[in-house]
Amino acid sequence: MDQTPRCRCKIWFILCMFFICWYFMIHNAKWYTLSSPTATFSHDTISNPIEIIDSNIKTTEDENVNTKEIDWLHDVAQLRALEDELEPVLKKLKPRKIKKNETEMAMEITKPKTRSQKRGNESVIVNVTEPSCTGRYIYVHDLPSRFNDEILEDCRAFSKWQNMCPYIRNNGFGPSLGNSDRVFSRSGWYSTNQFMLELIFHNKMKHYECVTNDSSIASAIYVPYYAGLDVWRYLFDHNVSSRDALAIDLADWLREQPEWKKYDGKNHFLVAGRITWDFRREIDEDDAWGNKLMLLPEFRKMTILTIEKSPWHGNDFGIPYPTYFHPRSDNDIIEWQNKMRRNRRRNLFSFAGAPRPEMEDSIRDQIIDQCVASRKCRIIQCSYDNLKCYQPVDVMKLFQSSIFCLQPPGDSYTRRSTFDSILAGCIPVFFTPGSAYIQYLWHLPRQFNKYSVLINEDDVRHKNVSIETILSRIPPRKVSEMRNAVIDLIPTTVYADPKAKLRKFKDAFDVSINGVVDRIHNVTKNTASFDFDERFSWKYFLFGSVEKHDWDHYFSYSMNQKVKQVDVEANEARR
Repeated sequence: MDQTPRCRCKIWFILCMFFICWYFMIHNAKWYTLSSPTATFSHDTISNPIEIIDSNIKTTEDENVNTKEIDWLHDVAQLRALEDELEPVLKKLKPRKIKKNETEMAMEITKPKTRSQKRGNESVIVNVTEPSCTGRYIYVHDLPSRFNDEILEDCRAFSKWQNMCPYIRNNGFGPSLGNSDRVFSRSGWYSTNQFMLELIFHNKMKHYECVTNDSSIASAIYVPYYAGLDVWRYLFDHNVSSRDALAIDLADWLREQPEWKKYDGKNHFLVAGRITWDFRREIDEDDAWGNKLMLLPEFRKMTILTIEKSPWHGNDFGIPYPTYFHPRSDNDIIEWQNKMRRNRRRNLFSFAGAPRPEMEDSIRDQIIDQCVASRKCRIIQCSYDNLKCYQPVDVMKLFQSSIFCLQPPGDSYTRRSTFDSILAGCIPVFFTPGSAYIQYLWHLPRQFNKYSVLINEDDVRHKNVSIETILSRIPPRKVSEMRNAVIDLIPTTVYADPKAKLRKFKDAFDVSINGVVDRIHNVTKNTASFDFDERFSWKYFLFGSVEKHDWDHYFSYSMNQKVKQVDVEANEARR
């Protein structure tokens, strides 16, 4: 007997009964009186529950707002509204593939912060992630006060001709400058002495976000000894023992510290706020200049930051002279840069300085003669009779009105004037690569011709060139590009206020710290080879090679032949 028709009848019967039960439940059970659906999210970015509010709810001043019941099955509009509400949240929860390097970055410690940002005409708050301190921790030695604070207390001894005590005020920035002539911007300007770098750097370090009390995790160890201010007290004292005493004392102190013994001092660094030649006295005669700090065995192992380094030694590195500008915010920098871009520059070139008649190799006389003879040049000749060299407003006025600023060597290769000219948006003109290119490897670009001009000092000395002619032949478009490049350098060549929180820019301190950390990593981890004659340090660090180079003739002299230290104190204003 065929069973197929009977099976079909049973199937249809079951389907009909299922449909009847389903219809009865839908039309008679009030499902909407049950609890409303709750979405549970495990993603950690959602910390607050989603609240659904019906805009049709009416409230009065005397009543609390009540949430209207929603018929989730029949009110299609409410259901779609819920879907629209949840759609952006669900998109955020959508899984994505994580790259390998993202996983590693997520393991680093970060500091989430917010900042205000303009979007159209509105200010919006955006998340800012601070860089991790991993690999950037600095441990600061707690030195006895005789190595720093007590030196400041002896500020009257810094100079026999001038009271230097006011210049240690304001974290080493000196007295605040007014702006009656509108030469400066609204804030951040001080009468800063060029030799206050140690104090400025130390105060900046006190606010550095990655200082640690655990020396075992530190990438570098800072020694806050005011080496330049110390030796300044005794530069004209003919007793070499007094000039060397504190440096030798510090060397003895460092050798006893556990942090020193780990790498034999190779992970230590200090800042010496004078030129390198003030610390490289080779003979112990009272008439010899400076002290011998950099020649002591302990300091040969350290990294030393100076305002001028030696081309022929491998452990000192040049960092910018302090200028008059110490911005407090990104906006201070941007405002000043914009001002310098708008400046009308009436002079082709200018020079602020004095001749060096006692230095037979100096080209200052030829520079001054060419400037005086040119209608396109302005000059401030420095002397005791002309106080303009001592006035920041006069120096900055001169540089702001000039397209090019001449920067010939003075008592030594470098000049604070170089950084004053950069600050003023004036293109520096050098006469030897020793004045900047081999000096400030961390702060100035290696593409020298993009922000400066180099004229051979021998050609000037022998009157083979006209400075005016060389500068006049540079195309206007190229001049404009160079000036913009100089103005772009301003942030990395100024020392911001210690309490400043720069987000967009790195200042000279930040760049210096990065350079120190990289240098010490290479030295302590043996990742760099320094198997070369130290006399060619300038060439190795600049070009990565000690092979023959076109600039060899600039550095072929011995230190005693090329660098003659004269009465620095009497010539400070002329540097």
